[in-house]
Amino acid sequence: MIKITFPDGNIREYEAGVSPMQIAESISMGLAKKVLVAEVNGKVWDLTRTLAADSSLKLFTWDDKEGKETYWHSSAHLMAEALEALYPNVKLGIGPPIDYGFYYDIDLGEGRTIVPEDLIAIEKKMAELAAKNNAFERSEVSKNEAIVYFKEKSDPYKLELLEGLNDGEITLYKQGDFTDLCRGPHIPHTGYIKSIKLLNIAGAYWRGNEKNPMMTRLYGITFPKQAELDDYLTMIEEAKKRDHRKIGKELSIFAFDDMVGPGLPLWLPNGGIMIEELERLAKEDEEAHGYHRVVTPHIAKEELYLTSGHLPYYAEGMFPPMEMDGTKYYLRAMNCPHHHKVFDAEQKSYKDLPFRLAEYGTCYRYEDSGALFGIMRSRVLHMNDAHIYCTKHQFFEEFSKVNLLYQKNFELFGVTDYKMRLSLHEPSKLGQKYVNNPELWLETEDMVRKVLLELGVPFEEVADEAAFYGPKIDVEMKSAIGRWFTMATNQVDFSSAEKFKLAFKNSNNEEERPLIIHRAPLGTHERYIGFLIEHFAGNFPTWLAPQQVAVLPISDKFMDYANAVNKQLKEAGIRSKADDRNEKIGKKIRDAEMLKVPYMLVIGEKEATENKVSVRIHGQGDKGMLPLEDVKLKLVEEIKARSLEHIL
Repeated sequence: MIKITFPDGNIREYEAGVSPMQIAESISMGLAKKVLVAEVNGKVWDLTRTLAADSSLKLFTWDDKEGKETYWHSSAHLMAEALEALYPNVKLGIGPPIDYGFYYDIDLGEGRTIVPEDLIAIEKKMAELAAKNNAFERSEVSKNEAIVYFKEKSDPYKLELLEGLNDGEITLYKQGDFTDLCRGPHIPHTGYIKSIKLLNIAGAYWRGNEKNPMMTRLYGITFPKQAELDDYLTMIEEAKKRDHRKIGKELSIFAFDDMVGPGLPLWLPNGGIMIEELERLAKEDEEAHGYHRVVTPHIAKEELYLTSGHLPYYAEGMFPPMEMDGTKYYLRAMNCPHHHKVFDAEQKSYKDLPFRLAEYGTCYRYEDSGALFGIMRSRVLHMNDAHIYCTKHQFFEEFSKVNLLYQKNFELFGVTDYKMRLSLHEPSKLGQKYVNNPELWLETEDMVRKVLLELGVPFEEVADEAAFYGPKIDVEMKSAIGRWFTMATNQVDFSSAEKFKLAFKNSNNEEERPLIIHRAPLGTHERYIGFLIEHFAGNFPTWLAPQQVAVLPISDKFMDYANAVNKQLKEAGIRSKADDRNEKIGKKIRDAEMLKVPYMLVIGEKEATENKVSVRIHGQGDKGMLPLEDVKLKLVEEIKARSLEHIL
């Protein structure tokens, strides 16, 4: 008999060789019908794969992130099976799950393409194959066996992937007549896949390298129920209207250029204004809470990241090193090691703690080309980063203050639906994925948990998602169209102080290691502004709008007064622009509406004579004629308050 430990601490005994699916059935048939994948001792696991020894077990359904990822991963295999059936000479690359759905990179051969009309036939073939209820069968094979198999299939991409694998870490998955190189896991059989929609066709370089062949990337999504697919497609239609890439271009916020490179946005003047506003907000908060602002380099020697522990574990997410004078340098992918060296630059006393460092640091991360998504997922990040060096006694107050700052930002941007993910370590991975100090892990996780409970913040606990140096909170926000985004983070670090020999003199004049809090309430410019574009659909509150006022004279006769109005508004700190084009007033209003300018001040003879303006609000229409001075004062008040609502 073997002992199976469940997440609630309960333990049951089963015969060795039992599968997670059989365990689910022993609990309830209702659960067995819903469960999609398991986690065994911290590793995701096929439901049909057997257990030979005492294990901890979690069961995941469609409602869990792990369940969706597995469902969509299996759907990618189903699409690949359909493609092989319809295009016999197709060569397959990779087919992972993504945040919503999945994709597969394929090579159809020279001169062959897939067009949107072909997607219907592929969907039909997928549905036909799914209905066969073919089991996903896992097999462990040697490297030589795998090479022989994929050579027989003349599949160069799988053979290239095998070059980086060793015996003992190679598995194949088979469903029906289709076999793929894959780590897994997968759902039990294809019959779980019900509602299918292929969404898009794109191009992607093999393994994200521009020197490699261009492949065809097919995106799709599947659901257990048609109603869920229908709801998703409705959301997609609304999302298209709010797509930050589309609105960002229309409002001249950012741009991309092939000569600069994929994932490297150029912030245009309007985007620069939004960045300035967010930085001003961050600096005000940080100054009020006693942060010291610092500036650190965008590059550092390899030694810094070896000491921090980011290398070699994080190397795949970093740009390749540059070598100068026999020394390797890396573009920084994170600010924390630099800040640790700032802390260490001068001797600290317990009287200096908590010591808070803040920087809008620029980081560079080599995201896979398939994961790039406008500015929401880019390769350069301007991060609202800070590090707090404190004692354990100070931790509760400092960590609480950071979380209260998050809540303040939720209110400021009108985000009413949010949650915190408390990411914990996985004990079986200590010394590999996580710092090997089980006592400190349990202690710091409990410290974070107590803060969240005390503040009454909604949160969920998620195992095996912590940072390698300590537990963390990921802040998830729901946009106006129902999409969840991870926007910020708050992390505990009990490891770096020891690695960098950071110390302060305590009240007994003895050296002591500080506890470190990593926090980024506004995340990165790229992700936060992308979220705000979609959340507001480009209709930003006045304080954040790149252009706050459009002064619109009905003819050139009133241009002098329009310029005078514009000058007064600018002198009051309002971002105003006078429209001096020789166009009819109707077109000027329509153009200002298209640019989503919050306020339009229309000027004609009566306004010029009485020193007034006729006020129009974007999306609301005419608000009547008001004295210029009153309008100016109200606008200043609204902007200073960072109000979500118009007060005119």
